[in-house]
Amino acid sequence: MQKELMMGNHAIALAAIDAGVTFVSGYPGTPATEVVETVFKNKTDDIYVEWSVNEKVALEAAAGAAYSGCRCIVAMKQVGLNACSDPAMNLSYIGVRGALVIVVADDPGPVSSQTEQDTRNFALYSKLPLFDPSSPEEAYTMTQMAIEISEKYSTPVILRPTTRVCHSYAGVSRNKIPLVPVKKGFEKDNKWVCFPALSYLNHLKVEKRFADLMKEFESLPYSRQYGTGSTLILASGVNCAYVKEAVQFLNLQEDQYIFLQAATIPLPESGIISLLDKIDRIVVIEELDAVIERQIYYLYGKTGLTAPVIYGKMSGDIKTAGENTVDEIILLLQRVFEIPKLVENHPDAREPAAGKKAVLCAGCPHRAAFYTVKQAMKDQRAVFCGDIGCYTLGKSEPLNMVDTCLCMGAGITIGLGIQKANPDDTVFSFIGDSTFFHSGLQGVLNGIYNNGKLTIIILDNRSTAMTGGQPTPETGSVSCQSPQVVKIEQVLAGLGVSEISIISPYALNEGIEIVRKTAVLDGIKAIIFRAPCKKKETVKKQVKIEESICNGCGICIKEIGCPAMTLNNGLIQIDETDCNGCGLCTMVCKRQAILQIGGRYE
Repeated sequence: MQKELMMGNHAIALAAIDAGVTFVSGYPGTPATEVVETVFKNKTDDIYVEWSVNEKVALEAAAGAAYSGCRCIVAMKQVGLNACSDPAMNLSYIGVRGALVIVVADDPGPVSSQTEQDTRNFALYSKLPLFDPSSPEEAYTMTQMAIEISEKYSTPVILRPTTRVCHSYAGVSRNKIPLVPVKKGFEKDNKWVCFPALSYLNHLKVEKRFADLMKEFESLPYSRQYGTGSTLILASGVNCAYVKEAVQFLNLQEDQYIFLQAATIPLPESGIISLLDKIDRIVVIEELDAVIERQIYYLYGKTGLTAPVIYGKMSGDIKTAGENTVDEIILLLQRVFEIPKLVENHPDAREPAAGKKAVLCAGCPHRAAFYTVKQAMKDQRAVFCGDIGCYTLGKSEPLNMVDTCLCMGAGITIGLGIQKANPDDTVFSFIGDSTFFHSGLQGVLNGIYNNGKLTIIILDNRSTAMTGGQPTPETGSVSCQSPQVVKIEQVLAGLGVSEISIISPYALNEGIEIVRKTAVLDGIKAIIFRAPCKKKETVKKQVKIEESICNGCGICIKEIGCPAMTLNNGLIQIDETDCNGCGLCTMVCKRQAILQIGGRYE
C-alpha cells in the first residue's frame, strides 16, 4: 500500500477524515494545533470544522453532534483538558450515540506549556479509554481504532499523542473505514439528562465498560509481546521507539528480554499477570508520571505475588520530569543487563538545542504596549498580572512587565485578588484578544459584580498569534461563509465596563497619558491596544540609524530590547531582515538618531 509522508498531527486529522468524521472542533494550542488546521485544509463539504472560543465549548459542541449520531473529534493541548474536564467527566457517565474522540496532546519537557501534566491520570480518574501512540503511523491507526471503540461502547475516547509524536514525520498508509449505519438526528431520551439517580446507574455501567475494555484491549496488535527473556521491559508512547533503538544499539537478544508496549488505558491486565511469575526484574520506561509503574505494583498486590526489582521513576532510575532520551535508556539498560562496556555517547542521540533568549518579535505591538504602561507607571508602585500567550514574554528583560502568570484568563482574576488584598497598589492585568474570549469574560464580570478596582490592558493583535495566527471571534470564524465579528469593546460595554479606551500601541505619548488617567479611576476599566501581529503585515520600509548623531549609548536597546537592534563597535545596528519599521525605537532615542523612513505607521 502506498505511503504518504506526514506529521503526526496530520496523520490524526487525515485518519479522522478517512473514518468519516463530520464534526471537528478545537482550540489552538501547541502541540495539537495542526490537527484542526489539517482538517480545514482537507475537508469535504460534509465536514463541519470550527475553532471554538475555548476547549470546554469545543467539547460540548462536539458532544451535541455526537448525541446526534455524528462521528466527531476534538483537539487540544493537555492544559486545555483542564478547561473542559467538567464536560469530559460527565460524558464518561452520559456517553454518546455516534463517536467522540478527544485528542489531548501532552507536552513532556515542557516545550510550550505551563505544566507537564499526564493525561493518562485523567483517563484513569474518569474511566475513559485512552490510546497512547508511539509514532505517526500509530497515531493514524489509533485514531480510527478510537472512533470504532467510541461507537462500539458509546463512550468518548482519548487519544494522547505527545509532542514528539505530534511533530515527527513518517510514511503512513491511509485506510478508509466503513460507516456504522446510524440514524442521524437528535433523538430525545432521558439518558441525555444528568440526574443523580441516573448517575448512580451510569456509574455501574462505567465500571463494567472499563472492565470490558480491558479484555478487549488484550487482542489489540499493540498488546503483543516480543522476546522470551526474564526481564520485562514496558514502555509507552514515543519511548517504545527509544527502547527499540536502544535494544538494537546494545545488541540485546530476544531471549534476554520481553518487550511490551503499554499503549492503552485501561492496561490489559491478564497478559501482564501471566508474565509476573516468570520474570526476575522489570524496567518501566515512560515520561511524565509513573502511571504504568504504579499499575504494575498494583497487579503484584492484586495477585499476591512478590514483586521483583522494578526499575522506573519510583525507584529513581527514570527521571521524574522532562523528556527521556535514547542515551538515557541505553545507559539504564546497560546497568540492568550488566553490560560491562559502558557506551557514554550514543551517535544518534538528540543534541540539546542551543540556548536562545525568548523575546517578543521585532516590531511586536505587545512590546510597545508594555513599554507604554511601564513609562506611565514609572516611579509608582504597580503590579502587572500577565496571562497565557506571546505576551508572557513581557516578563523578559528589559521590559520585566509580567509579575504573575498562572493559566488562561487568570491575569484578570488574580489581579482582582491582589487589589483586594493590597488596596493601595495600582494593579494592571494584561490579556490577549484570544485569551480574553477564551476565559477572560468571567473575570471582568466578577470584578464588576464584586466592585473591584482594576485596569485591564487588552493586547489586541487580531489573532491567536502564539500558535500560528488562528482567527478569533473578533476576526470572524473561518468555518462560516458569512462570519459574525464580535468586537471586544462591545463585549466589555455589555458586561458593564464604562471606561474603555482604544489606542495604537505605537502612539507612545498619547498612550502614556491615557494609562495615567485611567489607572486612578475606580472600578473596572479597560484599555485596548490594537495593532495587527507583525507576522500578518507586509513591510514597506524600515528605520535607519543616523550615524553622525548616534553616540552608541544603547538606551534604545536597554529600554525596549528589540531583537532587530544590536550594538557593534560602539554603534547601533539594525537587522534589515528583522526590522519591520514599527518606529518605537525612534520615540525612545533621546538624540533622535533613529529615523523612520517608512513602515506601517508612516
